[in-house]
This record gives sequence, C-alpha cells and structure tokens, in this order.
Amino acid sequence: MAVVEMRKLTVIGLNSGRAPFIYELMHLGVVEINSQEGAVSDEDWMPDIFRTSNSADVSRLEGDIIRVSTALEALAKYDPSKKPLLLTRKEMGREAFIAYMNKVRTDTERNMDKVIEAYKIINDGKAEINQLRSMITGLQPWQKLDIPMEMNETEYVSVIHGLTGAKVQSGQLMTAVTEGAPSAIVQEIGADKQQKYFSIIVLKEEKDALYEALRPFNFAAISMADQQGTPTEAIHRYEKRIEEIEKTIAENEKVLVQLSYARNDIEFLYDLLVTQRDRARIVGEMLSTPTVFYFDGWMPAKAQPEVEELLQRYEFYYDIQVPDAEEEVPVLLHNSSVATPFEAVTNMYSLPSRKDIDPTTILAPFYFIFFGMMLSDAAYGIILSALCFFVLKKYKPEGTIYKMFKMFFYCGISTFIWGALFGGWFGNFFTVAADTLLGKEFAIDPLWFNPLEEPMRLLIFSLILGAIHLFIGMGVQAYMYIRDGQPVDAICDIGLWYVLLIGLVLFGAGGMAAPALTTVGKVMSIVGVVGILLTGGRKKKGIGKITGGLGALYGITNYLSDILSYSRLLALGLATGVVAQVINTLGSLAGGGVVGAIVLTVALVFGTIFNLAINALGAFVHSCRLQYVEFFGKFYTGGGREFRPFARKTKYVKIVKDQDK
Repeated sequence: MAVVEMRKLTVIGLNSGRAPFIYELMHLGVVEINSQEGAVSDEDWMPDIFRTSNSADVSRLEGDIIRVSTALEALAKYDPSKKPLLLTRKEMGREAFIAYMNKVRTDTERNMDKVIEAYKIINDGKAEINQLRSMITGLQPWQKLDIPMEMNETEYVSVIHGLTGAKVQSGQLMTAVTEGAPSAIVQEIGADKQQKYFSIIVLKEEKDALYEALRPFNFAAISMADQQGTPTEAIHRYEKRIEEIEKTIAENEKVLVQLSYARNDIEFLYDLLVTQRDRARIVGEMLSTPTVFYFDGWMPAKAQPEVEELLQRYEFYYDIQVPDAEEEVPVLLHNSSVATPFEAVTNMYSLPSRKDIDPTTILAPFYFIFFGMMLSDAAYGIILSALCFFVLKKYKPEGTIYKMFKMFFYCGISTFIWGALFGGWFGNFFTVAADTLLGKEFAIDPLWFNPLEEPMRLLIFSLILGAIHLFIGMGVQAYMYIRDGQPVDAICDIGLWYVLLIGLVLFGAGGMAAPALTTVGKVMSIVGVVGILLTGGRKKKGIGKITGGLGALYGITNYLSDILSYSRLLALGLATGVVAQVINTLGSLAGGGVVGAIVLTVALVFGTIFNLAINALGAFVHSCRLQYVEFFGKFYTGGGREFRPFARKTKYVKIVKDQDK
C-alpha cells in the first residue's frame, strides 16, 4: 500500500534561463506545474505581474501538428506494411533523438508536404467523383430529353422541365394541359418508383395557364440551366471526367505508397512538435515580470534531490514544503512489481483521497483468487496467460494497457490453478474425446473437488472467502481510525461488529467443531448487539442516541447481503464448466471416426473462443464489482486527483535518459 509522498514546490527564476530550464525540467518529468489562473486575478499581486503570451507560438505549433497528423493519417491508409496489433514506442536517447531529427527534419518536412498534397488531391478527387455520380444519378431519368438542358426559352416559347408523383396518370395530365394551354407540347421523359419526369414546350403567353392546369397534379418545375448539352451528352462528359479523376487518384495513391518509407520520421516529427507545443504552452501559463518568472507545483518527495540539483545549477530561488494536512495533493501510486498491474482496477474506480490508503496491495490477491475461481478452467488459464505473455514480450505495451495485460497474465495463472483444483480442462473434453473417438474411459481427476458434483461445497467456500474479504476491509477501516487518532470509533464501529459477526458464525456452526463454541458464540453475539445498540448513536443528541443504535444494528442486513454477493463465485465458476461441457457434448454428436474427430475439434476451437471470451469478461466485471461494492464500501472513499507531471507526452518515440541506453 503506497501513495507516494508529495512535496510542494515554489520556484522563482530569471527569464534568461527559463527556456533551457523548462527543457531540462520536461526531461526529468517529475514536477506537476499548477495553473496560475487564480494568482493572476489575485489583487495581492503587483500590477506588473503578468502571464507570458505564447499563444502565437502555441497556435503555430498546433497547426504544424495538425498537418503532421494529416500526413500520418494518409500514410496509415496507404502504407502496405503490416500494421502492429499494439502501438509500441521506439526507445531513443535524448541526444540521439535530437541529432537524428536535426539530420532528417528538412527531408521529413519535404516528404510530409508531398504526402499532404497527394492526400488532398485524392480526397478532393473522391469528393468530386461523388458529386459527379450524384449528378449522373439525377440526369439518368432525363436521358430521353433531346434538347440542350441550358435552353429554357426562345423568343416566343418557354421550355419547362418538371416532375410529379409516380401515381399521376400521364394521360389525364396531358389532357388537362391541352385544355388549359392548347399550344403546349408535353413529353413524358421517364419514370421511376417515386416520380415521373416531363418536358413541356409552351408559348410564353400561355405559360401562366399551363401552370394553372398543372396545379392539381402537384407538378414541381426544376431548372437545369446550369447544365450544358443534352442529359446523355452530360452523362458521357461526367463519366469521362470520373475516369480522369480516378487515374489521378491512382497516381497519387502510388505516391503515398512510395512515401510510406518516411512514416517513421514523420512520426518522430509529430512527437518533436508535441513536446515543443507543450513547452510553449507551459511557459505561457507561468507568471512573469520583465526579468523573472514564477511557478508552483508538486513533485514526489523521492524526486527532490534531482529537482534541487537542477534548480541549483540554474541558480533559481526555490522553496520545498510538506503540504498541509487538509491541502489537496495529487496522487501517485507506487507498489511492488507484482501488485502494480492491479493498479488498473484501483484507477478504474478512483484514486485514493488524501485520507485514504492505497488499496491495491490488499485487493490484488483477492482479485487474483476471484478471477481464477470464476473462470476455473486450467486449459483456459494456460491460453489466457500465454496470449498475455506473447503481447507483453512482442509489443511491449506501456501504461494502463501494460498493467491490464500483466494483470490478466496473473489471472490466467490463477485460472490454471483453480481449474486444476476443480478438474476443468476444456471442461470435460478429454473424457468426451476418449469415449467418443477411442471408446475408452478417461478422466482428469480434480486436485480438490468437482464443483459440478458438489456445488454446495463451493458455495460455502465462496461465502467464507467473502467473509474474510469483508473482514479485511473492516480491518483497514479500523486501522485508518486508529491512524487518525480515533480509537473509540475503531472499537465501536468495527470491533463490536467483529464480535457480533464472529459470534453469530460460532453460534450457528461452532457446535460442529466443539459444543463449547456455541456458548462462546452466543455470548459474543449478545455482547456485540448490546455494544452496537449503546454506541451506535453516540455522536447524536437526544432521542437520536437510542434510534442511532437501532439504525446501526439494522446494518447487519447489509453485511449479510454483502456476504451473499460472493455466491457469484459459485455461479460464474459453474457457468464456465457447464458451457464447456455442453460444447463438448455437441461436438461428440457426430460420433467417432475421422468425421467425428473433425467435428469435435471444430467444436472445441470455436467453443473455447466463445466460452473463454464470454466468461473471461464476466470474471473481469464481477471481480471488479466485488472489490468496488463490497470491499471498497467498508473503508474506501476515493476521489483523488491524478499526479500529472510536466513531461514528454510522446506517442511514437520513448525518450530515455542517455545513461540508461
């Protein structure tokens, strides 16, 4: 259990040394710099204190980053090389990275410009093709029109194009038009499921009468004056243009494929620009005068020597203090290599607050046990651990992804252990295979017992394990009470519940071990009940002292429901075995022989993938639930703020200290 001890840092330095200092501070990556928004508006500050305006530099760098991102997006689409399952950062020393970027930056920027230009041509071409195809689709119903579309009138006549609903009777429309505008010539050009398309030529003096005649048919006039030639000519012209654009697109796609060799350098350029942007942004957030700058922040106590060495080298004023007891401090966890992967479970819930302890080390063994019990198949455990081991060695993930894969590697080991104890190896596959294919009896006996044959035994064990889990959570709360100088609360709110709950267990089941334990349990239960009734309302006034005790005693229902929640260990453990056996049974229906062996193998492969995926997800979710609801509910508040040091937040290259290379 380790929340890293923090120190509050205040720094005042000369502006002349700020840029190289910020560069070195970012490389250390151990100081979180606070926002100075509140200080700027504080009336106690002198009016000549201001924040450095770096908005122009930040905006310029943001624009450059967007351009690089666009180039990487383009290359990601057209790079023919195999894409990795997980992004792995390449390790480089700081000096080596700087020297390399100085060497290749000009060529990299030139290649990036070529990529962006080609990508723009491709995207513009695709957009134009979509537009042309949309126009072709719109013109296809008009292909029978034999007059130029731009012709909408002559000296004496008007040309009107329009459409009606598909249910309109063409004969009735033509009759109505002839009666209203005798000079009109109506031609039905085409029709589809939704509409009919008409072209009408009419004398100008009868144009109004024509529209009046068309009104009952919901005729909608359209203009095609922006087109040239007949619809057929326009379609051919557009199709030819599409062919030309597709050729241009293909040529530029070849350019992107050829430039894919530069992807690695463009990724490095992206990280370089991001670090420059972050430095410019942090400088802009500091307080300054014409000669000095100021900032404050946080750092781990263990990092104090190297931070002090840097500050002394630049001859800056600094002050390092232990934070006040009530001050909000950023949280950084530090655990053993075995417990660290389980920090992912803690982080998904909430980081510990200033008054909490880090629960990771305590929850880790229980999460390990719970996950394995729920999945509980030795073969599945081997597969899960092997897959995680492969990913960890092959791709070397970092951060939360690393923790998750490492945690599931451990959980696979737990699954193997519990599977061996319960006798689960792909369910009962080997028994079914031996009987179906060889006609012989074969079974892998469990090292402990088979839960499918003795479910009550597993249920009792699950409840006992749950009670231990809850008791440890209560014990942590008692420790926190004592740590905070509240021993009475530890005795009344935790100790008396220990007495009552243990007494109830002894009273109900102690007689099976020794008859005297029943009497001991009875006495302990009475002491616990009386103690809780008398002390449960001790912090209240008046009648609340009595009702408070009753309310506190009613909390026993919560303990009982919490313990019953651990029956999910039984439910999910049985689910894995039952599903596996059903899959094996289905696979054996084809009988023996070659066909039977193939069917059984196929059922094993696909059934294992399905069963492992579904029940591993269930084991993950429900193991988390037992920690978050039952265990954390006994002592953990959470709500801590993550420590976010000012460091290189690179995506593609991991800058390491040169002496570490």
